[in-house]
Amino acid sequence: MKKLATTMSAVALAAILAPGAQAAGSTFPTPSGTKPVSATIKVPAGTYDGGMQRFYGTGSLGSGGQGEDQGPIFQLADGATLKNVVLGAPAADGVHCLGTCTLTNVWWEDVGEDAATFKGTSSSQTMTISGGGARKASDKVFQHNGPGTMIVRNFQVDDFGKLYRSCGNCKTQHKRNVVLENITAFSPGKALVGINTNYGDTARFSRITVVGDSSRKIAICDKYQGVTSGEPKKIGTGSDGTNCLFTSSDITYR
Repeated sequence: MKKLATTMSAVALAAILAPGAQAAGSTFPTPSGTKPVSATIKVPAGTYDGGMQRFYGTGSLGSGGQGEDQGPIFQLADGATLKNVVLGAPAADGVHCLGTCTLTNVWWEDVGEDAATFKGTSSSQTMTISGGGARKASDKVFQHNGPGTMIVRNFQVDDFGKLYRSCGNCKTQHKRNVVLENITAFSPGKALVGINTNYGDTARFSRITVVGDSSRKIAICDKYQGVTSGEPKKIGTGSDGTNCLFTSSDITYR
């Protein structure tokens, strides 16, 4: 089953692992066991395979709140891969990536502060999320603080604020790029992407399916004027051919 996890789509894999285990439309795998985490697990360059265990925070990682200063359950060094992991509640600040990294078949059952945060300093770095899913994210799922590109493919999200947000008020700002491919988003949700157009951010979308949003309240791509202090200002939404890159054929509603 671990081998299937790296090759099948998130939705197809989940249906095999845990048929009928649903929350508001999404389908998540059944963990193979549980593992409490009281201190951040630091993953060096290489691969950490969690064997589909459910990891959850205890002690300082166990508040379950939305504080901006929480530590992560996993911290990935530049060049690290995290695979076959279920993050349960409390999930603290999920996963931090310090450079180029890959998350394969990672599932967030109840997102804490954020599911994963992309840090680092190089404009050439890439954070790739392949397979997996996240649900119950009251604010953001993926937070992009450093430069570079985030790629999210074969992923499902359910009951969320934003699937991706380019940092709106980091003290050091960057041009950031995000690519969303083969995403299934289950209502309720607020927006798939929020980017800062004044820093040249781009968001590309393909094979996006939005489920249960007949009134189309979930925004595809919100645009902001990012800042280095204070609060960013929302300045628009929708495709524009420059920053938010998609056409109607890229989005399916069902």
